[in-house]
Amino acid sequence: MYTLYYFPRTCALASHIALEQSGAPYEAVRVDFTANEQRSPEYLKVNPKGRVPALVTPRGVLTENPAILQFVAQSHPTADLAPLDDPFALATMNAFASYLCATVHVAHAHAARSYRWADDPAAQAAMKAKVTQNMTDCFEIIERDLFAGPWVLGERYSVADPYLYTITRWLPGDGVDVARFPKVAAHQQRMAAEPAVQRVLAAQGLTA
Repeated sequence: MYTLYYFPRTCALASHIALEQSGAPYEAVRVDFTANEQRSPEYLKVNPKGRVPALVTPRGVLTENPAILQFVAQSHPTADLAPLDDPFALATMNAFASYLCATVHVAHAHAARSYRWADDPAAQAAMKAKVTQNMTDCFEIIERDLFAGPWVLGERYSVADPYLYTITRWLPGDGVDVARFPKVAAHQQRMAAEPAVQRVLAAQGLTA
């Protein structure tokens, strides 16, 4: 039994979808960011970083989407959520997830959380002003060079797909038209049609 801590419209959506697709028993617990619950003493005992997702497993707590996604896939191989039989394909999946985590997510975060990187209001404003361009640049790379189609790895679905879907959902709020990336846009529609994705969206109070 797992416990996943999440807040709607965050990157925790990716891990939530992967858990739902794995068939593993789990409980999803909402951490109320509007009440700053992620900074509460109780939650900081779970994840000292004060962020989501956090996955409580029988062996301890895991954080960071790339780690959680691979753990779920490897722990439930019959769900076929990662190319566990192909070291290169698995590494390619992890490289894609790492890019989303370390580069794309950070570019997005400059809009609402520029205070993490600068105290000067002018510097914060400059970071926010670059979000649309930076996210556009990131997705141009994804569309042109990193996305095989119809799934991230080509014909084989993997946990990289809910991760891409999660971040693609942020593009309109970042001032980026998803339609300018035809392969990514088609992927978003394909993911939204998945029953497991629909169940998770409903559970989080989100729409496709």
